[in-house]
Amino acid sequence: MTYFTTAVTNRRTNYTLNKNVTIPQETIIQTIQDVIREVPSAFNMQSGKVVIAFGETHDAIWKITMDTLRKIVPPANFATTEAKITSFAAAYGTVLYFDDTTIVDNMASQFPLYAKNFPIWAQQANGMMQFAVWTALTDLGLGVNLQHYNPLIDDEVKKLTGVPKEWQLIAQMPFGHPTEPPKPIVKVPIEERVKVLQ
Repeated sequence: MTYFTTAVTNRRTNYTLNKNVTIPQETIIQTIQDVIREVPSAFNMQSGKVVIAFGETHDAIWKITMDTLRKIVPPANFATTEAKITSFAAAYGTVLYFDDTTIVDNMASQFPLYAKNFPIWAQQANGMMQFAVWTALTDLGLGVNLQHYNPLIDDEVKKLTGVPKEWQLIAQMPFGHPTEPPKPIVKVPIEERVKVLQ
């Protein structure tokens, strides 16, 4: 396998994380910046945005999530939810993924023939950003997982981070020191997913 395919293979969901990260924050930030800069997007619209949260901001994101879910999850079922959110809070940091809807709307108005596609293309580009950052963080030796508590936490998270109201929250990515290997997953035969024609 090539270096790239090895990195892709090693990218996995890991929920067992803690804050004992020895990689300098500057290295993590630079890695994320380098990846985000290079990820492609339709019409080069670059609507995807990220916030990298460490320390108190990271902790506050998951407190918002816990407090929000406590209001809507029945108390009898909350123990499982609480354990999940606690595991995300235990991580070292969180990458928040957003789409700037102003950019998407402007592109749609400039190219009316494709207007309906721009929100779809923006989501696709955001997914590529998530995958690329996830792979790069794993390559640094970090454990990573991806969560989607939007739109439940959107307003409070935007208030916390100070991002524009036009930024739509897409996903939350906790990362930290992995305390155990990711659990195995089942892959269907590749022939069921890839068709080769001559």
